[in-house]
Amino acid sequence: MGINIPQSNRINNHDSSIKLYPSSIVYRLPANLHGNIQIMKTGKRPIPDFSDPLGETLHLLRLSGSLYCRSELNAPWGVEMPPFEDCMMFHVVTQGHCWLQVEGDEPRLLQQGSLALIPHGNGHTVRSSMTESAVPLFDIPVEQVSDRYEIMRHGGNGVLTQLTCGVVRFDHIAGQQLISLLPSVLQIDSWADEESSWLQSTLRLISNEAKALKPGGETVITHLADILIIQAIRSWIDCLPSAHRGWLAALRDRQVGRALAMIHRSPGKDWTVATLAKQVGMSRSGFSARFTNLVGESVMHYLTDWRMRSARAQLQQSSATLAVLADRLGYKSEAAFSRAFKRVYGTSPGSIRQNASS
Repeated sequence: MGINIPQSNRINNHDSSIKLYPSSIVYRLPANLHGNIQIMKTGKRPIPDFSDPLGETLHLLRLSGSLYCRSELNAPWGVEMPPFEDCMMFHVVTQGHCWLQVEGDEPRLLQQGSLALIPHGNGHTVRSSMTESAVPLFDIPVEQVSDRYEIMRHGGNGVLTQLTCGVVRFDHIAGQQLISLLPSVLQIDSWADEESSWLQSTLRLISNEAKALKPGGETVITHLADILIIQAIRSWIDCLPSAHRGWLAALRDRQVGRALAMIHRSPGKDWTVATLAKQVGMSRSGFSARFTNLVGESVMHYLTDWRMRSARAQLQQSSATLAVLADRLGYKSEAAFSRAFKRVYGTSPGSIRQNASS
């Protein structure tokens, strides 16, 4: 919206840092603040893209469908969690300790303050000791505080352990790609003092919001869960050597990471090796070799694969027609899109949609 100020009202004080003109605002900043910035009356200002491709990928986890449970468990006790497809589960020990065992993995001791993330939704057990039997989750009665929050009380008369547990779903294909690289369990035991305080505050906020479910509460809960899970993944990326190879390492590379972010952001754009190389300031041959070395496949193969992943997700989650998807993902015809899809998945786009709706 324009701001119209009569010419006579122009401020001409030489000491002023702001001058007002009839149809625009000009901020005159000191020279050490990089010169002048002019905001025209349209009010439009370009919003910069993420400068951190890995951070952008974490942002694209886009968790949804969250469910939380506060568990009050007196020894002896054991709970058997079923697998949840396309979901992540987490447990935070807020008092006491317990044993966690994911199918195919060694038992893990979780102490007070530990956070365990099960990224692939595998079935697992939590129990007071490894000698206790586990009761299937859905056989244990719970107090349903709201649609998103439950309280479970279970076990005998022994030592109390309290857990905050969650099941969350993730939708975006960039998030799915990241999750696929994670181990079966992420366990964080040694939070710094500041992080420990922050973790407890976050859990209290989740609990309060889930109990009351005020307007906007579900959105707040989802974002708080985002923070918990992203912090766990960041800790893993920072600490383990395996996070510094392959796709994750490529995301952290200054040039290849930018190229990956552009593909993820706009898979339907008419990308070529040459256009991507130019965007990141590299020669075509140098960029192609570096991309293949870091990512493990060629630029164009990765682009096609990413388009097909996006197509599959949209076929399952939206009602967009094949013609619309073809155009959205950079194919000139529905037939060309269908052929590319079948080459990658061995089946037609229509069959994926039918299976999703059945």
